[in-house]
Amino acid sequence: MVTVHHLNHSRSQRVLWLLEEIGVPYEIRRYQRDARTMFAPESLKAVHPLGKSPVITDGGLTLAESGAILEYLVERYGAGRLAPPAGTPARERYRYWLHYAEGSLMPLLVMKLVFARLKTVRVPFFVKPVVKAIVAKVNKNFLDPQLHQHLTFIEGELARGPWFAGDELSAADVQMSFPVEAASARAGLGEFPKLRAWLDRVHARPAYRRALEKGGPFEVFSV
Repeated sequence: MVTVHHLNHSRSQRVLWLLEEIGVPYEIRRYQRDARTMFAPESLKAVHPLGKSPVITDGGLTLAESGAILEYLVERYGAGRLAPPAGTPARERYRYWLHYAEGSLMPLLVMKLVFARLKTVRVPFFVKPVVKAIVAKVNKNFLDPQLHQHLTFIEGELARGPWFAGDELSAADVQMSFPVEAASARAGLGEFPKLRAWLDRVHARPAYRRALEKGGPFEVFSV
């Protein structure tokens, strides 16, 4: 049986969603973030040396990285669902978004969070204005323009159809769910109605709701 090593408020929530969509039995082993640092507990290192989530185990296999996990689950258990047919344009879009989510969009959102937290770091009072000025400049000159460019790109791509790989939900949508949730919390989606509508469709899916019920409260850290 598939075991999901599930960290609260983390990317592992989308693994639960995928498993609910394909109807595969699974069990959850829960891990809690440190309330002060928000880091994963050391006990996760007993599962995978990096001590990160998501991680799944399936028989003798231990697999980390969201994209790799979703691809494995779809190929092993999907029975042709949640991935467009090989050799089609939809399959190429599917592959692109599976990698884009963590390769292009999520690094910017992580930087957005890190720089926001810098404003709250305890430093000597005479350094604090310098830190705030650096954070403001990085946001204005780099992070905010880059995020706007990416969200505008995604908005345009969603004009092609309701889901990232076409007319049907796929694992690419599952993979994109976490960065879009983070973008909503850290940058806002007010200018992007198609992206907001996509997120509403995600939230309305019964499998997504079941995953939330089983995984527990899910919140993406805002800035």
